[in-house]
Amino acid sequence: MRGWASAACKLPLMVAVLLLLASCSQADGLERPHEMNETKVLYLSSNKEQEGSARIISQLSREYEAETAGFTYEFENVAESDLSQRVQLLAASNDLPVLFSYQSGKPLIDMIRSDALLDLEDTFEELGILGKLSPAAVELLKAYANGEGLYALPLELNIEGFWYNKRIFGEYGIEVPKTWTDMLAAAEKLHANGVQPFAVAGKDKWPITRLINAYAIRVYGADVMERVDKGEVSLTSRGFVEAAETVQRMGLSGYFGPRVNTVDMASSVDAFLQGRAAMFYMGSWQLRAFNDETQNRIGEDSIGFFSIPLVEGGSGTLDEYPVNAGLTTSFSKAAYTPEVGKWMKFVFERYGERAMSELGMITGFQVDHMPADLPPLTKLVQEKINEVSRAALWFEARFDTNAQLLAWDQAQLLVTDESYEPLQYLTALQTQLDRER
Repeated sequence: MRGWASAACKLPLMVAVLLLLASCSQADGLERPHEMNETKVLYLSSNKEQEGSARIISQLSREYEAETAGFTYEFENVAESDLSQRVQLLAASNDLPVLFSYQSGKPLIDMIRSDALLDLEDTFEELGILGKLSPAAVELLKAYANGEGLYALPLELNIEGFWYNKRIFGEYGIEVPKTWTDMLAAAEKLHANGVQPFAVAGKDKWPITRLINAYAIRVYGADVMERVDKGEVSLTSRGFVEAAETVQRMGLSGYFGPRVNTVDMASSVDAFLQGRAAMFYMGSWQLRAFNDETQNRIGEDSIGFFSIPLVEGGSGTLDEYPVNAGLTTSFSKAAYTPEVGKWMKFVFERYGERAMSELGMITGFQVDHMPADLPPLTKLVQEKINEVSRAALWFEARFDTNAQLLAWDQAQLLVTDESYEPLQYLTALQTQLDRER
């Protein structure tokens, strides 16, 4: 009995001590690790975690995780071919991750209108980091979203054009082409001498439609795909037919090399950087490969760049470029919390500087301290971006998923089957676009 009595006497004292400790803990205003809300940030992307923008975001997130109790960061890679479907399924079940890669253009606009995405302009302003974004990049992404607002981050800022091998051009006495006629004459000269004129990743499909778009914007001007979207220009109009005919002729003439539809992006990059192809139409996101000495066998001094050549009688100009922010990253509106906001502030107030200093990446974020040892090709691209007078959309930017897949799949047929008429290709696409309206 004495033991029980002793314990009973001690109980009020123990309770008092615990209450005192609890009150002191609340009084000092500090949040204890065990008191913090558990926060998990999942990044779903078709990029690999150790490459490009995903590498920088993951790196900064791991740093934040190391110093923040109750916070965990995870990265999940998904094949690019499966990304859109995966994101759409997650959106349908209201289970989008905190941040995820997604296609710009029409697919993103549809997601915005479903009210699934976080308004990043408002969020960044609330977090005090809106000034970290380049105003030009913000306006670009708003334009690509048809003026709906800022719902994706400009993790990269790219221009597109033709990269070329200076040594090969010099060896065969080829000048940088100013017109498509000049470029095709150069391609024929190279082909006749056993040199593959162009590296093209036909297996990825979209590099083929990029060439059709490149020709079309020189016929009609930088805003042509916006006009197609509004119904002001038809894909069956003469300029588009001429563009598809030109690209088909390039493929059938062997300018893209053998079995073009089996060549993936990595192989096409290797073909150019190993000196097996003279020209490569591509965005500046490939700078990370060009600046990598282990991949670039021809050397950075052997790489030049020229704007999409002019079409005789066309409206396009050499200072108009396709400009984009790569595969953009958006955020779930439903998954946003104050804790997520703290993580966002930490990561994205540092993102631009880190991406430039570590990878030489040009982004849509402000960089106050430009590295002294910036690679020459990165400097070149920055100069070209500064020269852009008007930005052009890519071919499928305003297409829905069905039209996009049709454009890609049939483009492979276009460049390998001479019986497949360019007008047939474009008529099928225009019919699909009309069905959407």
